[in-house]
Amino acid sequence: MKVPVWNPAVEFIEREALEALQLANLRKTVAWALKAPFYQRKLAEVGLTHPGDLTSLRDLRDLPYTTKDDLRAAYPDGLLAVTLEQALRLHTSSGTTGMPTVVYHSRQDLDCWTELVARCIIAAGATASDVFQNMTGYGMFTGGLGLHYGAERVGMLVIPASCGNTSRQLQLMRSFQTTVVHATPSYLLHLHAALASEGITRDQLALRKAFIGAEPHSEQTRRKIEDLFGIDAYNSYGLSEMNGPGVAFECVHKTGLHLWEDAYILEIIDPDTLRPLPEGQTGEMVMTTLQRRATPLLRYRTRDLSHWVSGNCPCGRTHRRLARIKGRSDDMLIIGGVNVFPSQIEDVLMKIPEVGTNYLIQLEKRGSLDRLIVKTEIYAKLVAGDLHALDDLRERIAESLRAAILIKPAVELHEPGSLPVSDGKAKRVVDLRPAF
Repeated sequence: MKVPVWNPAVEFIEREALEALQLANLRKTVAWALKAPFYQRKLAEVGLTHPGDLTSLRDLRDLPYTTKDDLRAAYPDGLLAVTLEQALRLHTSSGTTGMPTVVYHSRQDLDCWTELVARCIIAAGATASDVFQNMTGYGMFTGGLGLHYGAERVGMLVIPASCGNTSRQLQLMRSFQTTVVHATPSYLLHLHAALASEGITRDQLALRKAFIGAEPHSEQTRRKIEDLFGIDAYNSYGLSEMNGPGVAFECVHKTGLHLWEDAYILEIIDPDTLRPLPEGQTGEMVMTTLQRRATPLLRYRTRDLSHWVSGNCPCGRTHRRLARIKGRSDDMLIIGGVNVFPSQIEDVLMKIPEVGTNYLIQLEKRGSLDRLIVKTEIYAKLVAGDLHALDDLRERIAESLRAAILIKPAVELHEPGSLPVSDGKAKRVVDLRPAF
């Protein structure tokens, strides 16, 4: 197989040269950071006043961590390292859990970001001949604009459909013979469920690839999307603090997400002890930007959990690979003293053929005890079926979950389309337990 590539000089760079490039870019990043009021204070506390003080990549470990709380405290411009005249765009978080965070971008930053996304798109086997339909939100959410500009850089015909309005999405896909889409995995599952009601068959669509991200999902969910649509689906990773999409992406071999190490340094640490973890061990991802001038970030604690994939990818790229994101350290549920990640529940559900494309995890308090309820849609032909068969299915789901998470939940079976659907990131967990 010929390896699709966007920038071979960088993507296949020798490891020693890549690490030298990282160190040079790290020094530039520290020089930019020292222009931001926040980092002037933080770096002075550890005695770093000049980028030349960094003599190796290991010196990065001597720098302080940056947290989301730091970004909130620096709002609106404490992390701005260029003048407002040099800043071309900003993105902020929703601020639903407190003061929003803000990331500024210069013209050079946006160009670098676009190049990274183009690199991702080509690595996944898309080309300038593809018709790309972007089904994620635009505006302050980085996913829409990030993929939009990357796809245009590649030369694809871009349909900026944004999120929601499923009927319109399917109409556009059929009219313009969309070949590649970008969407959350939960929305793609919902999209497939809507085909019949819109009078559209799979054969009327030209879809061949999907870029999925913005919410953690299991390998079983990816396979369900691929089987339902008859396509290849590629996992992606990004976060607004690191630009958005384009941080890491699967290539055509799907052996892990290539992290673009000329643009980011990744450390994986124990979130409790903050000690670095060996390759292959899951921990919290800590990231440093290497190409961004307007808002450089040093050792940002993402709270996302993953690990390095060992060995080499068949594609030949020298940039290391990440395993599928397990979830977030602050997303972990503690149920009756047992630690459970929502992704563990999803993985079980998506392996069961009778389970549909949507589910919800609900937590309640029954007296002093936690109660876990898993609500899942099942296929329409089962809803009106034999009651004993439904009871057997309910028990089989509950036992499969107990084997995986050590807790046997109550299981509710629902008709297709009866559980809430989100246009953006799916809200899979509803915790009704008292806060105290």
